[in-house]
Amino acid sequence: MTAPVITHPRPFGDCRAMAGRSLRRALRSPDSLITAVALPVFILLLFVYVFGGAIHTGTTYLNYVVPGIILLSAAWGAAQTAVSVCADMVEGIVDRFRALPISPASVLTGHVIAMTVRNLMSTGIVIAISVAMGFRPNAAAVEWTAAIGMISLFVLAMSWVCAALGLVAGSPEAAGGFTFSLLFLPYVSSAFVPVSSMPSWLRGFADHQPVTPIIETVRGLLTGAPIGSSAWAAGAWCAGIAAAGYSASRWLFARRSAR
Repeated sequence: MTAPVITHPRPFGDCRAMAGRSLRRALRSPDSLITAVALPVFILLLFVYVFGGAIHTGTTYLNYVVPGIILLSAAWGAAQTAVSVCADMVEGIVDRFRALPISPASVLTGHVIAMTVRNLMSTGIVIAISVAMGFRPNAAAVEWTAAIGMISLFVLAMSWVCAALGLVAGSPEAAGGFTFSLLFLPYVSSAFVPVSSMPSWLRGFADHQPVTPIIETVRGLLTGAPIGSSAWAAGAWCAGIAAAGYSASRWLFARRSAR
């Protein structure tokens, strides 16, 4: 008697099932979603009402800083991917998945898709609060669509990098610590102050790191500020980071799963 042949379902269905699992887990842990929204809002309040009067940007400071807060919120949310992936690895659920007829790639892809959806939801809440505070974007439907697309691409890229960091970490706590350094990038960019106001030795890094062109693109799309070549640089950075994070995640996942 020949052994039955186990066939794998289609990868799309596997990814959808894994993404649904991750979203359900996120709904059972609303504290992380609240933190992902509350922290950027507190920073927004701090900069607008405490520091905003002393910062000159050539426009209303609230309109200037909100795109940076949106990216900061997205980065905080993407960092949770590392914690979720690491928790699956150390809790042993991945070993159970390996015994099922599912695509191995769907495990990580499901995490990334779920976190992207969740982060877009939290970003929408941050934008709504900003509008209530007086943020007045003048973007049309096309600009809003392009801005959401850029934010989604940034979240996707960050999520894949954080997934790789989650596979390197030995515990969920360590995974959260590994991503902490990435969350400082928005502070050394044009998120809160113009790059031209920084010291010359810091201006070069702030000008050429990935977050600055992404923020400038989102700011330009929402408020009508000049974008220049920032959109091309932002797209290239996001695509390169996503490709590197995806490749590293697949390699690390295969390596750890084979143990």
